[in-house]
Parts: sequence; structure tokens; C-alpha cells
Amino acid sequence: MMAGVAGRYASALLETANEQGQLAAIEADIKTIETALDESADLTRMVRSPVFSADDQANALDGVLGKMGVNALTLNFFKLLARNRRLFAAGDIIRAFKAMAADARGEVQAEVTSAVALSDGQLDALKQQLKDSVGKDVQLEANVDPALLGGLVVRIGSRMIDSSLKTKLATLNTRMKEVG
Repeated sequence: MMAGVAGRYASALLETANEQGQLAAIEADIKTIETALDESADLTRMVRSPVFSADDQANALDGVLGKMGVNALTLNFFKLLARNRRLFAAGDIIRAFKAMAADARGEVQAEVTSAVALSDGQLDALKQQLKDSVGKDVQLEANVDPALLGGLVVRIGSRMIDSSLKTKLATLNTRMKEVG
């Protein structure tokens, strides 16, 4: 059900942004809000908690998003989510919106996780290989997870390519237990 709710709201925002010729501005706002949610535990708690009333959430959003300088359409959209008691789905809506906007541009979103930060040259080479593989431009979101030890984990939609050293060692460990 969550994917359905998130998809419907994201689709409505995308349609409205396109109709008003504000897609680029809304996309920038969405990225700003996503970053704020990632960085602020208080904002995340306010968005996800059912304890806050819809009015309290809308007023808080008015203040916070207003200070961020987001577009009026973006602000009204998030206040609508609060009034409809759907603000808890904001993270899923943001992800769905980003995927739909990328798809509309003929791009695909990919997430790459590596043990160390990748250089710009490495990211460009990875983008090109993924573009050759999927046939669309690729927008990469790079993350670092030292627990991988080495290698990469790449997610494109529902596909995942795990070439991390951590996974290879775990697989080898499992095979050795089966033999011995």
C-alpha cells in the first residue's frame, strides 16, 4: 500500500510541476528536503510521528521549508501531505518522485556503495558502463560503507550487483562449511 500511496502523490506532484513549468525547481527543492531529513533527527521525528497533529506538522513545515526557501508549490504539497496525514510517507514519496522525474528525462537512478570514496574519474567510468548496460543515462548516488572491505554494490531499480569483498568472503565461508 505504501508504494501505491507514495506513487500517487509523487505522480501528482510531477504532473503539477510539469504543468506549471517548474519541474527543475521542484526537483531541487525535493533534494534539499531529502538532505534536511537525512541530517535532522528532529525534522525526521516530526515528519514520521503520529503524535503531532496535522496542524502542528503543517505549521512546522511552513516555518522550516519557508526558511529553506523552497518553491510555493513544494511547500503547499508538503502541507497537503500533513493535512491528509500522509507526511509519514514523505521519504517514499521523495524517492518515487526522483525516480519518476529521472524516467521522464530518460535517465535511471542508481546507487553505488563502495568501501572508500570513488574519484570523479571512477564515477564517470561507472556511469558509462551502466549506461552501456541499461541503455539510458545514469544518475549515480554514491555512498561509502567501510564494512564492504572492497568492491562495489550497485543498485538500479530492483536490480542489485554485489561485487563487494564482504559478500565474496561470506560466500566462501558458506561453501567451506558445506564441504567440511
